[in-house]
Amino acid sequence: MPHHNASEAVEVQDEGAAGPFVVTCDHASNAVPDWVGGGDLGLPPEDMGRHIAWDVGAAGLARALARRLGSPCVLARFSRLVMDPNRGEEDPTLLMRLYDGTVIPGNRHAGEAERERRLRRLHRPYHAALGALLAARPGAALLAVHSFTPRLKGRAPRPWHVGVLHSPRDGRLALPLLGRLRAEPGLCVGDNEPYAGHLPGDAVDRHALATGRMNALIEVRNDLIATPEAQEAWADRLAPLCLAALEDAHAPA
Repeated sequence: MPHHNASEAVEVQDEGAAGPFVVTCDHASNAVPDWVGGGDLGLPPEDMGRHIAWDVGAAGLARALARRLGSPCVLARFSRLVMDPNRGEEDPTLLMRLYDGTVIPGNRHAGEAERERRLRRLHRPYHAALGALLAARPGAALLAVHSFTPRLKGRAPRPWHVGVLHSPRDGRLALPLLGRLRAEPGLCVGDNEPYAGHLPGDAVDRHALATGRMNALIEVRNDLIATPEAQEAWADRLAPLCLAALEDAHAPA
């Protein structure tokens, strides 16, 4: 029976799985804890359902992909608008007051004490759980799963179906994965698109780049993984490519 371990901040799916990856989903949830504004950031449900509050479809994809890889999956249980788990503690975008043209009322007056409270109850426990799981698996690669919106307000449409984000500091896994994806028929693949590389102190920087751990970050366009069926289909497609890329990464030069 799969083992699930959950707290207010983090859920770990299949904690004891011995596969070669640790799969993460930083933006898995759009939940607002009841101790933050009574569980409400002052946004209408349609905004809380958009990409500004979470990575639409990413949690289902991350879970399905981890199962196929026989690996644990670590998922944050709070909205990125409450506090972004994919940002370092010093990052000014850790607690957003404005995102893609939308003002976040519940964050407008969040001062230092509130920021510290959210760090203590959510951000730090998430990273502590992820760090502990990784520490127990020194040879595992970090595979971060995200999704992106087809279009930001006032910007050009994004043509990519999937992107791989990577840092110039370590492309051992990401570059073979990029190559494998590009060989797939009919896929429009982004190399550090729709975003470039990594931010100092973000989750991959902290848990992989800083410690020399192999890593890749996959971004899938969220309209392609909007349903459980689509998430399962993408997991079917991505899992063998991730395993093949890992073999490529470990192959002698």
